Amino acid sequence: MNPYNLLRPALFTLDPETAHDATLTSLNTAYCLGLSRLLAQPKPDPRHVMGLTFPNPVGLAAGLDKNGDCINGLAALGFGFIEIGTITPRPQPGNPRPRLFRLPEANAIINRMGFNNEGVDALVANVERAKFNGVLGINIGKNADTPIEKAADDYLICLRKVYAHASYVTVNISSPNTKNLRQLQGGNELDALLSQLKLEQEKLTQQHGKYVPLALKIAPDLEAEQIQQIAQLLIQHRIDGVIATNTTLSREGVADLVHGNETGGLSGAPVRDKSTTVIRALAAELQGALPIIGVGGILNGADALQKIQAGASLVQVYSGLIYRGQSLVAECAAALKEK
Repeated sequence: MNPYNLLRPALFTLDPETAHDATLTSLNTAYCLGLSRLLAQPKPDPRHVMGLTFPNPVGLAAGLDKNGDCINGLAALGFGFIEIGTITPRPQPGNPRPRLFRLPEANAIINRMGFNNEGVDALVANVERAKFNGVLGINIGKNADTPIEKAADDYLICLRKVYAHASYVTVNISSPNTKNLRQLQGGNELDALLSQLKLEQEKLTQQHGKYVPLALKIAPDLEAEQIQQIAQLLIQHRIDGVIATNTTLSREGVADLVHGNETGGLSGAPVRDKSTTVIRALAAELQGALPIIGVGGILNGADALQKIQAGASLVQVYSGLIYRGQSLVAECAAALKEK
């Protein structure tokens, strides 16, 4: 029996953001008390991606632990890798509450958090305190009040500060909740941004004596020509990986539900097919030039396998955890065993 099934009704009586915070606190407490070791762990299934060895192909997507407050507790759930953030150079409160909404009839979530976080320095301090020796991704973004034409400055600040502490760094240009951010997915803007990031990566490699891969996180709401252009730029700038996808602005299938028309990004089951379509198109364009990490609407092992079959090398989960709990990690890992 999945113990989360006993906890979920109580959690779902709480405001979603309150429940989120309570869950992270509980995971930390369980870790400190030594209870985490009672959880069943997926069997090892190493994957070699971006020059890194992942113990299994199922990771935690960014957004659940924005500040790296709960790395140890989350690691106990059996993930093959953990991605924290999105982090910005300076602390910011994000958008006003309420900003997180459950749509249980659709196994979905809408969020308009707005990169609420304590700033990159706080995240680095948390990473240094954590006892996690696994694969740690750090997801970076721009402050809301930084003009879009100065966005690269924010990404470079974050990259420099997290470089020594990250297994890989994800550049988030696809959140719908920071004004004009998705504009950076356009050809000229993306070309300029990737050029600066790659140059900085080369400098930091020499400075720190280690190479930390860069991944780009893109939206599901892209036309075929945009996907083709992004793929070409990823290859041109020798970016190490791409994460597909972030949340969607579409409300297909949820518009008539309670909270279905709230502003923000939609995640969970309704984004599954859109995400997989982008992965399949990317894989066709990239032809193995760099790996894809598939994320979006994974609620069971079959969903995870679908992402791999579409061309992903690894997968990440987030919203599915809210509805399924820790058992989702083991189920997905089992479904991908030797795939």
